[in-house]
Amino acid sequence: MNRGVSLWPPAASEYATAVDAIFIGLLVVSGAILLLVAMLLLVFCTRYRRGSSAPRGDLPEFIRRDVEIGWTAAALFLALFIFWWAASVQIHAGTPPPGALEIHVDAKQWMWKTRHPNGAREINALHVPRGEAVRLVMTSQDVIHSFFVPAFRLKQDVLPGRFTETWFRATQPGEYHLLCAEFCGTDHARMRGAVTVMEPEEYTRWAAAQPMELDLAAEGSALFTSLGCSGCHAAASSVHAPSLAGIYGRVIHLSDGRTVRADSAYIRDSILQPKRDVVAGYAPIMPTFAGLLDEGELQRLLAYIESLRAAERR
Repeated sequence: MNRGVSLWPPAASEYATAVDAIFIGLLVVSGAILLLVAMLLLVFCTRYRRGSSAPRGDLPEFIRRDVEIGWTAAALFLALFIFWWAASVQIHAGTPPPGALEIHVDAKQWMWKTRHPNGAREINALHVPRGEAVRLVMTSQDVIHSFFVPAFRLKQDVLPGRFTETWFRATQPGEYHLLCAEFCGTDHARMRGAVTVMEPEEYTRWAAAQPMELDLAAEGSALFTSLGCSGCHAAASSVHAPSLAGIYGRVIHLSDGRTVRADSAYIRDSILQPKRDVVAGYAPIMPTFAGLLDEGELQRLLAYIESLRAAERR
């Protein structure tokens, strides 16, 4: 972890490199405009100073019109280019690639709790492999937090009662600060940890050495059965309920004519508010589980339902 004073934080992810490029580009453009304005100001102050012989009559009409159109068009094209550049980076950053390593993050006052696919747990720490896409599925147990890794240029709000997602691909091995960027209470400043980027082989050895537990999907499967969900959603069930095999990420047609994508937020709402978005062709008979499940149990159910997509592909 870099502890010295630096004017520029390290760039340890693909997104960080892209953000830095935009920032440097904006500095260059702003500096060029500032230099141009300063030079013009200096020239005009010198040429049109009091007592100089420079002509001071009105400019011809066509010159005023051409100059106005020219600088307006140049400013417009420059603004559109910067917007396209920044928007393309943000759009790419919002969509994790298929097969990304999924890690679940629970935030609470005042710690970060992470859980890996093999069930390994960490507190105020996160180990990830270099060069591999890592998708974070996050929720809060109490108030709003914000997952912030300066070296990755990554900041994502973590909300109670919702799942939020982000992803990154680390490029430089090392240990980097993990902070909370949203004031969350008296010990907000102490809510910090470390993200350790390891070479893939080293990460594999580290993961294998952690205490083995059931993964989230396996725990979610057991919870799914214990809650009686399989009595309606299993393939052999006599109850007319939607099949969950491969549902994650699919476009769902609702009874009111709308369509939604079955992402984390939709699945969460379907568990807690099942009568809000009823699937077309099905009766609104599912009971609500609001108040019966905590955030950890919701994460396990989500992981299990998401795993059904991979199972269907096999």
